[in-house]
Amino acid sequence: MDLTENRNGSVVTLGASGRIDHQTADAFQQALDPYLGDCKEGGDKLVLDFSGVNYVSSVGLRVLLMASKKTKAQKGQICDAGMQPTVGEVFRISRFDTILPAYDTVDDAVAAFSG
Repeated sequence: MDLTENRNGSVVTLGASGRIDHQTADAFQQALDPYLGDCKEGGDKLVLDFSGVNYVSSVGLRVLLMASKKTKAQKGQICDAGMQPTVGEVFRISRFDTILPAYDTVDDAVAAFSG
């Protein structure tokens, strides 16, 4: 899985698309890992743009959980934004929205990190 990168100062937006499931979770993790090292106190803030993601399985949620834990240990900031309704429902049902902050739009997330 490829992530598209857009940088706005210290805020890096990573756009994902398609499904994040047992077939793509490893590729998603490998694509995300290089950005996590810089997501630390005084470093980059990460916004995961999920507007192009139409499905996230429990394996995908695990990748996000590990990313959240790593950035929190480094005192970094990471969030997701722009989730499609079905993906947002998975986050709410699994209470994952209490682990990883979620914003309606990428602009909202960038503004929260920039403000």
